[in-house]
Amino acid sequence: MATSGRLRLRAQTIARSTQPALNQPVARVWVDTGVFHLDQPYDYYVPQELSEISKVGVRVQVPFNGREVEAIILERIEKSAISGVIKAITKVISVHTVATRASLKLLELVAQRWIANPFDIAKAAIPSRVASVDKKEFDELQQVESARKTRGIHSFIAFDPVIPAPVQLGALASRAVRSGSVLIIAPDESDIDAICTDLEERDLPFIRLDSSQSRAIRYENYLRAMRIKKTIVIGARGAVFTPVPDLSTILVFKESSHEHYEKRSPGWNVRDVVSMRRSLESIDLIFTGYVPSLELSVLIDSKRLSYVNHSHRLNIKSFSSDDGALLPGKIFSDIRKALVKGPVLFLAPRKGYGNALLCAHCRNLAICSCGVPLIVSSRGAAPSCMICNSSYPDWSCTYCKRRKQYLAGRGIERAAEEISRAFTGYPLILSFGDVIKTRIEPTPPALVLSTPGATPQVEGGYAAVVVLEGLRFFSHPDLRAQERARELFFETSASLHPKGIALLCIEQSHPIVSSLIRWNPGAMIRSELAERVEISLPPTVTSFVITGPVGEFSILTAGIRKAISDKRLAASVKIYGPIEIALSQAKLVMYCHTQDTNSVTTFLHELARRRSIAKKEYLSIRINPYSL
Repeated sequence: MATSGRLRLRAQTIARSTQPALNQPVARVWVDTGVFHLDQPYDYYVPQELSEISKVGVRVQVPFNGREVEAIILERIEKSAISGVIKAITKVISVHTVATRASLKLLELVAQRWIANPFDIAKAAIPSRVASVDKKEFDELQQVESARKTRGIHSFIAFDPVIPAPVQLGALASRAVRSGSVLIIAPDESDIDAICTDLEERDLPFIRLDSSQSRAIRYENYLRAMRIKKTIVIGARGAVFTPVPDLSTILVFKESSHEHYEKRSPGWNVRDVVSMRRSLESIDLIFTGYVPSLELSVLIDSKRLSYVNHSHRLNIKSFSSDDGALLPGKIFSDIRKALVKGPVLFLAPRKGYGNALLCAHCRNLAICSCGVPLIVSSRGAAPSCMICNSSYPDWSCTYCKRRKQYLAGRGIERAAEEISRAFTGYPLILSFGDVIKTRIEPTPPALVLSTPGATPQVEGGYAAVVVLEGLRFFSHPDLRAQERARELFFETSASLHPKGIALLCIEQSHPIVSSLIRWNPGAMIRSELAERVEISLPPTVTSFVITGPVGEFSILTAGIRKAISDKRLAASVKIYGPIEIALSQAKLVMYCHTQDTNSVTTFLHELARRRSIAKKEYLSIRINPYSL
């Protein structure tokens, strides 16, 4: 006879009391569902034993679809509008409040504006919980309702080229903190480091929030920022949502930087988020930079944003090269004169060695068998393809069969060879890619070569700044090329010594030359805005970029066109594409008048909801992305 299996006693489970709270027994929460269309608030009962710590902005655990998930409390109410059975909150994950009513409202508006699940925005805005930090005690969070200002500051302040930008921002923060706390949003870690250094020198208290910190420190600083008054909070774009109790001013550093755009879906940007926040709170909003973005330029032109500029005359010379030389012949004497006084900065448009190979005889472009232009990775190296890695040691022109090579797209490494040969006896310093120098000594004079964004700082400034192949900075194919080049030219020129000289390898007739001399980009911006209005391009219209599986885009495009003909979408909507952008992926671009933005956003949000309900593949929808 077979023996029976070992007998086991069933574990006894004691159920938690589900007695609802006596006061405001229902909590309305956002739930981390992980599903796009399940983005509405849900109601749960608050057990009496959790009532005291179940506050607005507290993280809780709730049962949802047969599993336990995280949620955040939006409000406590007396009665739910739901007639069915309401489940109870399982537990409070952390007793610390991580959001306020105002910050939750901002998250809701951002989710609506950029077509997202509010909890996904909340996860990006609120640092991850760390259990060891939760055990610490923090001051009670106070909800501060400041008096509404009749007219708050709303301006763009252009930096003075004589004073370092972080120092100017520190001066603004030191004045603003007298009225209340200040929130500074900077593009990247190096900018945050520079600003923090200036604040330390001014002996100003500040709290740092960025990804360079450990999870524990960032979470602790976030909780402190919500509770300490009269302080300065500084961070990258994610810090824009931080609820500060007595916030008086938001300062956006280098407003036109691409780093102020969230790279992950849904792609919100700092400029629009702080404008939304200003509409909810009594704060001053100050954008800073060398050149305003086109979006802010529209507001400046319509007098909805004040523009503060510094009068300055810059010493500028421009040189054009008729023979394709890296350094035009007449520029050498000015560089030699500058090297006697201090270091000279050379700004190269690209890294690498040779990024465009031509036949020296017929100027035919060297092409790989896979269709991609060949490059030269280093001195003496054979031409190769950066896509398929094919090498051509015996390369010859496919047209004239000759072998002599001409590098039309010089990288910084090739430029370094030519410059070091032209100015012997001076040390050469490279700053690009993975080898970035943050600061150099003013003596002895040196040749400093840098790519955009990698320029080392030098005390007192450079004796000269040389912008190599200036036209290439304006020749990128995306719509932000002109704006990005303007900012770069102004920012690089600001690294000069007050008596230094900027030497531009570009035609004298180019408008950037006169703009730099007057230290005013207004004429260039107005000209570009007029062109955008004439041909209906952003920012005069709102842009939508939809990316998804290529097989569905013919049906999707037809559906959108039918919605326009049926007047479910505004007649101003223009469709471009679809075009295939990658393996099995396609892209569709839509433009509409700015006054029709909300209706088109609502339409696309409903489209995304229905696709989610039908369990179709996710569509990435970006509204006014950084670049097109």
